[in-house]
Formats: sequence, C-alpha cells, structure tokens
Amino acid sequence: MGVLNVTPDSFSDGGRWLDPGAALAHGLRMVAEGADVIDVGGESTRPGAEPVPADEELRRVVPVVEALAAHVRVSIDTRKPEVAEAAIEMGATLVNDVSASLAPVAAAAGVGWVAMHMQGHPRTMQEAPAYDDVVAEVGAFLVERASSAGVDEVWIDPGIGFGKTLEHNLTLLRHLEDLVATGYPVVVGTSRKAFLGRLTGGAPVDDRVEASVATAAWAMSQGAAMVRVHDVRPTVQAARLLDASR
Repeated sequence: MGVLNVTPDSFSDGGRWLDPGAALAHGLRMVAEGADVIDVGGESTRPGAEPVPADEELRRVVPVVEALAAHVRVSIDTRKPEVAEAAIEMGATLVNDVSASLAPVAAAAGVGWVAMHMQGHPRTMQEAPAYDDVVAEVGAFLVERASSAGVDEVWIDPGIGFGKTLEHNLTLLRHLEDLVATGYPVVVGTSRKAFLGRLTGGAPVDDRVEASVATAAWAMSQGAAMVRVHDVRPTVQAARLLDASR
C-alpha cells in the first residue's frame, strides 16, 4: 500500500502532492514501482494534528481518487463517513479507517475496510498512552470491531505510533503473530515514523528509509498481509527477497 498524502501538514511529505496533477503522477509512479493499493488521504493524522473540515478534505481527495481509480486499487484514508462515501463513488474500493468506526459505510457500499487501533485522537494521542497489556488490548479491540463489522473484506491494523510509546510499538511488532493468528489479514504501517528516528539516533524523516524497509520486512516475515509505505520500490524489493528465501 503506497501512501499518497494530499495534505499540507503530513509529517513526512506534507505539501508535496497537494496539486492533483502532482498527486496523480506520484501515485502512478508508486504503481510502476510495485504498489498494489494507493492510499489517498486528505487529513493528516500525525500526532498533534488538528481536524480538517469535511468540505476541504473532499476538495483534496475526490479528484485524486477519481483519476487514480482507473489505474490501480484505491483506498481512502479518512475518519469521515461523507468523505469515504464520496471517494467510493469515485472508485475507491477500500476504506482505511484510523477511527475504526466506518464499517457501516464500507458494508453499505460493498467495499473493503481496514480497522485500525488508536488510543485517543491524533491531536492528543501521544501525550500519555498507557496499557496494561498492549498486545492483548489492541488485539481484543480489533477482533471486536472486525467481527461485528458486517463487511466481507476486513483488515486489521495495530496502529503503530497511534497512541503508543516506543516500547508499545516494539512490543506489537514483536508479537505480530498474535494478531495474524486471529485469522484477519493484518496491515502494518511503520513507514518513516518517529519511533524509527529514536531507534536510529535521531534520523530525520527523510533518512528513515532503511529503518522503514527493515520494519516492513519484519512485519511481512511475521505474517502481515500488507504494509503501508512511503518508499515503495525498496519495500517491494525486500518483499521479493523474502518471497524467494521462502
């Protein structure tokens, strides 16, 4: 899953793909590099991000979804039902839902749904995340949402970096097989995230490619069915090497 942020404030590439033409070109470039899905988002959910009005989010994503849908499977990364519905009308067939609340929209439209775990909300989620057992709590939440969704195609995502400390993130990665064992296909997104910067001695966002690929490869080796990445080409190369080694 290639990340396509049509936002001015995303933590990694905010502002780079705001122009629909530039967004389309970048999306097609990721397809050429091997992406199976392009994930279009018009509202940043980075830590501390402020909500975006629905009309502005729609203005950002609708033309990009429509243009890409003829070339590749498109997912819409949103928390708003009206944005998900509009994107589906334009050809999106997967709702990537960080709020894990849009199953009714996906069910009504007959499209896929990714339920992600997030403790709190983007604006405040990293202030004091706390769990008694992060693997058990995240897993129970996701299974409850997935099993009651009424959606034929359900994916689950542990929400690395969404209301999680460094140790929470590492623990979830260490125990990904527990989520895989639920029987739901697992999506993992670690790409360029802040915890990778901490683990690599303070590497800035653009210098986290190797760490991103390493954690994506780890996730795939543990059974993750899809990884959400900014850097498609090196991640696809890693996936092919893993495949060959098996």
